[in-house]
Amino acid sequence: MAGQVDGVIGGVDTHKHTHHAAVIDHNGQLLGDREFRADAAGESELCDWLRAHGPVLAVGIEGTGLYGAGLARHLSSAGMRVVEVNRPNRGARRAQGKSDRLDAEQAARAVLAATATAVPKSRSGPVEGVRMLRVTRASAVKARTQAFLVLHGIMIGSPTALRDELVKLSKRTLVKRCAGLRPETEDLGELIEKPERLHLAAAKRTLRDLAHRWLALDTEIKALDRQIKALVERTAPQLVDLFGVGTELAGQFLVTAGDNAHRIRNEAAFAKLCGVAPQPASSGRTTGRHRLSRSGDRAANSALYIIAITRMRHHEPTRTYFARRTAQGLTKREIIRCLKRYIAREVFNALPTPQPTPPP
Repeated sequence: MAGQVDGVIGGVDTHKHTHHAAVIDHNGQLLGDREFRADAAGESELCDWLRAHGPVLAVGIEGTGLYGAGLARHLSSAGMRVVEVNRPNRGARRAQGKSDRLDAEQAARAVLAATATAVPKSRSGPVEGVRMLRVTRASAVKARTQAFLVLHGIMIGSPTALRDELVKLSKRTLVKRCAGLRPETEDLGELIEKPERLHLAAAKRTLRDLAHRWLALDTEIKALDRQIKALVERTAPQLVDLFGVGTELAGQFLVTAGDNAHRIRNEAAFAKLCGVAPQPASSGRTTGRHRLSRSGDRAANSALYIIAITRMRHHEPTRTYFARRTAQGLTKREIIRCLKRYIAREVFNALPTPQPTPPP
């Protein structure tokens, strides 16, 4: 907050049911703290309470991606500068302890010291819709995989006649065949004195139910794929047009950047966000040394890797570049790292960047 001579800075420790706020002046003196309900009325009350202490320079919020998402949107719409505070001051926590008041105060002090400067994602536009659909799809894919693994295990342990009938079938054919199985009876208690028939009836019913679950999840995933494809193509048509960037990868880049992609200063900052910016590792007489970055959004990093591999196989300019760099003595892994950095620049330039709405 260099250059500021007046005003206050807020800090908020967010939770599911309550938010604890603290406010300090531009010299770091604590002016007060208070707890508010985590609902619409509580957010409005918190906003008014902050303004009652003077002009609000900024508000640091922990958990803007979860419990603090609604509060961050409310304060931003009220014209306040919201800063994302990712990690509390560990030294202060060891010295002073842990409480909601202390965490809120440390969030405000992180903004004052400029150790927290990140602008949180707005989570209020089409990209947030893409994110929610993708999360739902990932959950459905995981459940579908689990359903088939259980079905396959039950099938292997089924009575020999039923197993021999099903074991040679392909995956989708197996599911459809199991969905059409008809147990001898729906009330398995009727066969309690007939173990062999009970075993067969239980196996058929279990396989049928698992197959119906798999088919329902498969239908859900296909519907989500259509919705995601339409939303991504309308939101970022230039991104989808890039070579090797499909709907799935474009959706990942949109989620990484957020609805307010203008918060990312330049393509170098986006590369660092994706974990493809080299990290300096010089010390003493060892200068000019860099190491591989392990930070950033690993899902976006994985998407860049997939694009690089695709272009190395099917994109003629990339194949030419690969041959030239190989002749210069670079390894395949080093060339892929260079390609990922170049692709990150292309992706950043293709991202939709609506201008920020001026505060009221």
